[in-house]
Amino acid sequence: MSAVPEFDELIHAPTRLSIVALLAATEWADFTFTRDSLGMSDSALSKQIATLEQAGYVSVRKTGAGRSRRTHLRLSATGRRAFRAHAAALRQIIAAADAADAAAR
Repeated sequence: MSAVPEFDELIHAPTRLSIVALLAATEWADFTFTRDSLGMSDSALSKQIATLEQAGYVSVRKTGAGRSRRTHLRLSATGRRAFRAHAAALRQIIAAADAADAAAR
């Protein structure tokens, strides 16, 4: 079932779009893996995760204690729906641009 296209300003910010896209490809992702994959600092990733978590798009799970404490991130069902809808909206925009370009040739 394809998503109904719906542009999402919260997800569209490049950093958050990168985070959501990475999390969409996995069940849970380690904070360190996410940070390193996206080339972000701890503080920058934490800030964006907090924004996504507040919107209900990301779930955060902390495990362990002391030096072995780990933070895991997951795209929530709401976040997955929002990402699918946003991606569909972007595909629709690109298709319209491609059609206009083809017609102009």
